[in-house]
Amino acid sequence: MLRPITLLLLLLLTACAPVEAVKSQHLSARGQGYLVTVVDPAHDKLQLFWKNPSTGAPFYSFRQLRQHLAKQGRKLLFATNSGIYTPMYAPLGLHIEQGKTLIALNHARRGGNFALRPNGVFWLRGTQAGVTETERYDTLNMHPDYAAQSGPLLVLGGKLHPEFNAQSTSLKLRSGVGVCRDGLVRFVISDGLVSFYTFATFFRDTLNCPDALYLDGSISAVYLPRLGDGQLVDFAGIWGVTDR
Repeated sequence: MLRPITLLLLLLLTACAPVEAVKSQHLSARGQGYLVTVVDPAHDKLQLFWKNPSTGAPFYSFRQLRQHLAKQGRKLLFATNSGIYTPMYAPLGLHIEQGKTLIALNHARRGGNFALRPNGVFWLRGTQAGVTETERYDTLNMHPDYAAQSGPLLVLGGKLHPEFNAQSTSLKLRSGVGVCRDGLVRFVISDGLVSFYTFATFFRDTLNCPDALYLDGSISAVYLPRLGDGQLVDFAGIWGVTDR
Protein backbone atom coordinates (compact mmCIF):
# COMPACT_ATOMS: atom_id res chain seq x y z
CA MET A 1 0.00 0.00 0.00
CA LEU A 2 1.39 3.42 -0.95
CA ARG A 3 2.18 5.81 1.89
CA PRO A 4 0.37 9.18 1.72
CA ILE A 5 3.58 11.08 0.98
CA THR A 6 4.48 8.66 -1.84
CA LEU A 7 1.02 8.99 -3.36
CA LEU A 8 1.26 12.79 -3.13
CA LEU A 9 4.58 12.78 -4.95
CA LEU A 10 3.16 10.60 -7.72
CA LEU A 11 0.21 12.94 -8.16
CA LEU A 12 2.50 15.96 -8.29
CA LEU A 13 4.77 14.32 -10.87
CA THR A 14 1.76 13.41 -13.01
CA ALA A 15 0.36 16.93 -12.81
CA CYS A 16 3.72 18.47 -13.74
CA ALA A 17 4.55 16.03 -16.53
CA PRO A 18 5.10 17.81 -19.86
CA VAL A 19 2.37 17.52 -22.45
CA GLU A 20 3.45 15.11 -25.16
CA ALA A 21 3.97 16.94 -28.43
CA VAL A 22 2.38 15.82 -31.66
CA LYS A 23 4.99 14.21 -33.89
CA SER A 24 5.95 16.33 -36.89
CA GLN A 25 8.91 16.43 -39.23
CA HIS A 26 10.10 17.82 -42.52
CA LEU A 27 10.41 15.27 -45.31
CA SER A 28 11.57 15.64 -48.90
CA ALA A 29 10.66 13.84 -52.10
CA ARG A 30 11.66 14.66 -55.66
CA GLY A 31 13.33 17.85 -54.49
CA GLN A 32 10.26 19.19 -52.71
CA GLY A 33 9.91 19.61 -48.94
CA TYR A 34 6.85 18.96 -46.81
CA LEU A 35 5.89 19.42 -43.17
CA VAL A 36 4.25 16.17 -42.05
CA THR A 37 2.32 15.92 -38.78
CA VAL A 38 1.38 12.45 -37.58
CA VAL A 39 -1.81 11.91 -35.60
CA ASP A 40 -2.71 8.62 -33.97
CA PRO A 41 -6.53 8.40 -33.66
CA ALA A 42 -6.14 5.80 -30.91
CA HIS A 43 -3.99 8.12 -28.79
CA ASP A 44 -4.28 11.76 -29.88
CA LYS A 45 -7.38 13.85 -29.24
CA LEU A 46 -8.21 15.05 -32.76
CA GLN A 47 -11.26 17.28 -33.06
CA LEU A 48 -12.90 19.64 -35.53
CA PHE A 49 -13.73 23.22 -34.56
CA TRP A 50 -15.72 25.94 -36.27
CA LYS A 51 -17.71 28.23 -33.97
CA ASN A 52 -16.94 29.48 -30.50
CA PRO A 53 -19.87 28.28 -28.34
CA SER A 54 -19.54 31.42 -26.21
CA THR A 55 -20.06 33.84 -29.11
CA GLY A 56 -21.61 31.79 -31.92
CA ALA A 57 -18.99 33.21 -34.30
CA PRO A 58 -16.27 31.21 -36.04
CA PHE A 59 -12.97 30.95 -34.23
CA TYR A 60 -11.33 32.34 -37.39
CA SER A 61 -7.79 31.89 -36.09
CA PHE A 62 -5.57 29.40 -34.31
CA ARG A 63 -4.92 32.12 -31.72
CA GLN A 64 -8.59 32.48 -30.82
CA LEU A 65 -8.97 28.71 -30.62
CA ARG A 66 -5.93 28.50 -28.32
CA GLN A 67 -7.37 31.18 -26.06
CA HIS A 68 -10.72 29.40 -25.87
CA LEU A 69 -9.09 26.10 -24.98
CA ALA A 70 -6.81 27.73 -22.42
CA LYS A 71 -9.88 28.93 -20.49
CA GLN A 72 -10.84 25.26 -20.22
CA GLY A 73 -7.37 24.31 -19.03
CA ARG A 74 -6.56 22.65 -22.35
CA LYS A 75 -3.64 23.15 -24.70
CA LEU A 76 -3.63 23.15 -28.49
CA LEU A 77 -0.87 20.85 -29.76
CA PHE A 78 -1.54 21.07 -33.50
CA ALA A 79 -3.99 22.79 -35.84
CA THR A 80 -4.64 23.29 -39.54
CA ASN A 81 -7.50 24.61 -41.63
CA SER A 82 -10.01 21.88 -42.44
CA GLY A 83 -10.88 22.71 -46.03
CA ILE A 84 -12.49 25.10 -48.48
CA TYR A 85 -15.08 27.54 -47.12
CA THR A 86 -17.54 30.21 -48.24
CA PRO A 87 -17.04 34.01 -48.07
CA MET A 88 -19.25 33.89 -44.96
CA TYR A 89 -16.68 31.66 -43.22
CA ALA A 90 -18.84 28.57 -43.33
CA PRO A 91 -17.44 25.20 -44.45
CA LEU A 92 -18.33 24.60 -48.09
CA GLY A 93 -19.15 20.94 -47.49
CA LEU A 94 -20.04 18.46 -44.78
CA HIS A 95 -19.00 19.52 -41.30
CA ILE A 96 -19.68 17.33 -38.26
CA GLU A 97 -18.66 18.09 -34.69
CA GLN A 98 -19.25 15.76 -31.74
CA GLY A 99 -21.63 13.71 -33.87
CA LYS A 100 -23.75 16.73 -34.89
CA THR A 101 -24.07 17.68 -38.57
CA LEU A 102 -23.62 21.45 -38.77
CA ILE A 103 -23.26 21.60 -42.59
CA ALA A 104 -24.81 18.97 -44.87
CA LEU A 105 -22.96 16.98 -47.51
CA ASN A 106 -22.37 19.04 -50.67
CA HIS A 107 -23.00 17.24 -53.97
CA ALA A 108 -21.90 20.13 -56.22
CA ARG A 109 -20.20 19.17 -59.46
CA ARG A 110 -19.10 22.68 -60.39
CA GLY A 111 -17.14 25.25 -58.46
CA GLY A 112 -13.36 25.01 -58.34
CA ASN A 113 -11.18 22.43 -56.67
CA PHE A 114 -13.84 21.39 -54.18
CA ALA A 115 -16.08 20.07 -56.96
CA LEU A 116 -13.32 18.40 -58.97
CA ARG A 117 -14.81 14.92 -58.75
CA PRO A 118 -14.14 12.65 -57.10
CA ASN A 119 -13.99 14.64 -53.90
CA GLY A 120 -14.50 13.21 -50.45
CA VAL A 121 -14.81 13.29 -46.68
CA PHE A 122 -12.17 12.90 -44.00
CA TRP A 123 -13.88 11.44 -40.94
CA LEU A 124 -13.12 10.27 -37.43
CA ARG A 125 -15.20 7.77 -35.46
CA GLY A 126 -13.84 6.66 -32.12
CA THR A 127 -10.25 5.58 -32.73
CA GLN A 128 -10.76 5.03 -36.46
CA ALA A 129 -10.18 7.54 -39.24
CA GLY A 130 -10.84 7.35 -42.96
CA VAL A 131 -11.15 9.15 -46.27
CA THR A 132 -14.25 8.23 -48.26
CA GLU A 133 -15.50 9.40 -51.67
CA THR A 134 -18.53 11.71 -51.33
CA GLU A 135 -21.20 9.61 -53.05
CA ARG A 136 -20.07 6.44 -51.29
CA TYR A 137 -20.01 8.23 -47.95
CA ASP A 138 -23.61 9.26 -48.55
CA THR A 139 -24.71 5.60 -48.75
CA LEU A 140 -22.87 4.29 -45.69
CA ASN A 141 -24.88 5.84 -42.84
CA MET A 142 -21.65 6.19 -40.88
CA HIS A 143 -22.41 8.69 -38.07
CA PRO A 144 -18.81 9.80 -37.39
CA ASP A 145 -17.82 11.91 -34.41
CA TYR A 146 -16.08 14.44 -36.66
CA ALA A 147 -16.03 14.87 -40.43
CA ALA A 148 -15.09 17.48 -43.02
CA GLN A 149 -15.71 17.38 -46.76
CA SER A 150 -13.23 18.81 -49.25
CA GLY A 151 -11.84 18.13 -52.66
CA PRO A 152 -10.45 16.88 -54.80
CA LEU A 153 -9.48 13.46 -53.50
CA LEU A 154 -5.73 13.12 -53.91
CA VAL A 155 -5.54 9.35 -53.62
CA LEU A 156 -8.29 6.74 -53.31
CA GLY A 157 -7.56 3.05 -52.96
CA GLY A 158 -3.95 3.70 -53.96
CA LYS A 159 -4.91 5.42 -57.23
CA LEU A 160 -4.28 9.08 -57.99
CA HIS A 161 -7.16 11.35 -58.99
CA PRO A 162 -7.84 10.72 -62.71
CA GLU A 163 -7.62 14.43 -63.57
CA PHE A 164 -4.09 14.89 -62.24
CA ASN A 165 -1.35 15.39 -64.80
CA ALA A 166 2.33 14.74 -64.20
CA GLN A 167 3.15 17.60 -66.61
CA SER A 168 0.88 20.15 -64.92
CA THR A 169 2.26 23.67 -64.54
CA SER A 170 -0.36 24.69 -61.94
CA LEU A 171 1.89 25.01 -58.91
CA LYS A 172 0.64 26.16 -55.51
CA LEU A 173 1.23 25.70 -51.82
CA ARG A 174 -1.03 22.78 -50.89
CA SER A 175 -2.30 21.07 -47.75
CA GLY A 176 -3.98 17.70 -47.33
CA VAL A 177 -4.66 14.78 -45.06
CA GLY A 178 -4.02 11.08 -45.60
CA VAL A 179 -4.99 7.89 -43.80
CA CYS A 180 -2.06 5.53 -44.14
CA ARG A 181 -1.55 1.79 -44.09
CA ASP A 182 -0.22 1.89 -40.53
CA GLY A 183 -3.57 3.32 -39.38
CA LEU A 184 -2.11 6.75 -38.65
CA VAL A 185 -3.35 10.07 -40.00
CA ARG A 186 -0.85 12.37 -41.66
CA PHE A 187 -1.54 16.06 -42.21
CA VAL A 188 0.79 17.58 -44.81
CA ILE A 189 1.55 21.07 -46.03
CA SER A 190 4.08 21.67 -48.78
CA ASP A 191 7.05 23.95 -48.15
CA GLY A 192 6.77 25.38 -51.64
CA LEU A 193 4.72 25.29 -54.80
CA VAL A 194 3.66 21.86 -56.07
CA SER A 195 1.19 20.40 -58.55
CA PHE A 196 -1.72 18.20 -57.52
CA TYR A 197 0.07 15.25 -59.14
CA THR A 198 3.30 15.76 -57.18
CA PHE A 199 1.40 16.35 -53.93
CA ALA A 200 -0.75 13.23 -54.36
CA THR A 201 2.26 11.12 -55.29
CA PHE A 202 3.97 12.15 -52.06
CA PHE A 203 1.04 10.78 -50.04
CA ARG A 204 0.93 7.53 -51.97
CA ASP A 205 4.59 6.73 -52.54
CA THR A 206 6.44 8.38 -49.66
CA LEU A 207 3.89 8.28 -46.83
CA ASN A 208 2.22 5.02 -47.93
CA CYS A 209 -1.27 6.53 -47.65
CA PRO A 210 -3.73 4.75 -49.99
CA ASP A 211 -6.37 7.42 -49.27
CA ALA A 212 -5.78 11.16 -49.06
CA LEU A 213 -7.84 14.33 -49.39
CA TYR A 214 -6.87 17.83 -50.47
CA LEU A 215 -7.69 20.47 -47.86
CA ASP A 216 -6.76 23.84 -49.36
CA GLY A 217 -4.19 25.83 -51.28
CA SER A 218 -2.10 28.95 -50.84
CA ILE A 219 -3.89 30.23 -47.73
CA SER A 220 -3.26 27.01 -45.78
CA ALA A 221 -1.35 27.12 -42.51
CA VAL A 222 -0.29 24.86 -39.67
CA TYR A 223 0.04 25.60 -35.96
CA LEU A 224 2.61 23.81 -33.83
CA PRO A 225 3.82 25.27 -30.49
CA ARG A 226 7.47 25.11 -31.56
CA LEU A 227 6.81 26.80 -34.90
CA GLY A 228 3.95 29.21 -34.23
CA ASP A 229 1.12 29.32 -36.75
CA GLY A 230 2.06 31.41 -39.79
CA GLN A 231 -1.63 32.10 -40.42
CA LEU A 232 -2.22 34.95 -42.88
CA VAL A 233 -6.01 34.84 -43.33
CA ASP A 234 -9.03 33.81 -41.27
CA PHE A 235 -10.37 30.26 -41.53
CA ALA A 236 -13.70 28.53 -41.04
CA GLY A 237 -13.20 24.91 -39.88
CA ILE A 238 -10.03 23.95 -38.02
CA TRP A 239 -8.74 20.48 -37.29
CA GLY A 240 -6.99 20.50 -33.93
CA VAL A 241 -5.23 18.12 -31.59
CA THR A 242 -5.47 18.98 -27.91
CA ASP A 243 -4.04 17.52 -24.75
CA ARG A 244 -6.50 15.36 -22.87
